[in-house]
Amino acid sequence: QPLGAERPTRYNRPRRSDLMGETAMRRTAASLLFALLLPFGALAADDDGHVQVTRGRVVDQTSIPVYTYRIAQTYPHDPTSYTEGLVMENGAIYEGTGLYGQSKLRRWDLRTGQVFNELPLERHYFGEGITVLDGVIYQLTYLANIGFAYDQATLRRKDSFRYVGQGWGLTHDGTQLLMSDGSSTIAVVDPKSFQVVNHVFVSDDIGPVGFLNELEYVDGKLYANIWQTNFIAIIAPQSGKIIGWIDLTGLNPDPAVLVHPYVLNGIAYNKETGRLLVTGKRWPHVYEIDLVLREKQ
Repeated sequence: QPLGAERPTRYNRPRRSDLMGETAMRRTAASLLFALLLPFGALAADDDGHVQVTRGRVVDQTSIPVYTYRIAQTYPHDPTSYTEGLVMENGAIYEGTGLYGQSKLRRWDLRTGQVFNELPLERHYFGEGITVLDGVIYQLTYLANIGFAYDQATLRRKDSFRYVGQGWGLTHDGTQLLMSDGSSTIAVVDPKSFQVVNHVFVSDDIGPVGFLNELEYVDGKLYANIWQTNFIAIIAPQSGKIIGWIDLTGLNPDPAVLVHPYVLNGIAYNKETGRLLVTGKRWPHVYEIDLVLREKQ
């Protein structure tokens, strides 16, 4: 199955520069269907058949642990950055941002927010996920079917590569790139040839979990933001099974202002502390968190 075979429709993910491609009628219809189904214990599905990730779905699966969080540190984050990819390497943050005409790749200091260097993308590219592997930064774009490779030290663009389907999140397992396209599929990509060598299909006890967005690989586990939710899925990368959920409800620093599309997105790992760093699109802070296991009801 080629990369992008399960890619979302325009209904599932609007063009995020101005939310083009998603009509009010379809959004209203989906909301009404969801509201009608919930009282009967059913769950709404998207156009590809992926069951929507809801709080009820997460909490009711008692075999999968759910973690909440404790904020350990709060760091500054540029509130103009529409975060699509976040990585911490050697004490510095590498960030890829989105939106047409505003997308960039930048390197900055976690504690002060000072930008060391940055590189804007051409106006016709919508930047997406990034990762750093063996001194190379890889960056996806949303709809252009092209990614870029940069020198880690200078951010100088070295190469480009093509892929089928949409580009969303990107990370690596130390050897191969792991790429999401907004579906329930993770593509395993050879970083030398950029060929897809495998697919991992992500599911919980109910079924496929779609809307996989920003990715981070930590100690044999794959973490994925679930787009438009407060949840991060913890995934066993070999099987695709979800082995934990992180519930970040309440983390949004200004929920009255930071509404869709300024949602939770961005996961990095601080090797010095062993903690996750999380943020959102145009959020003013990056949060370093401890995970707290929620007791089962």
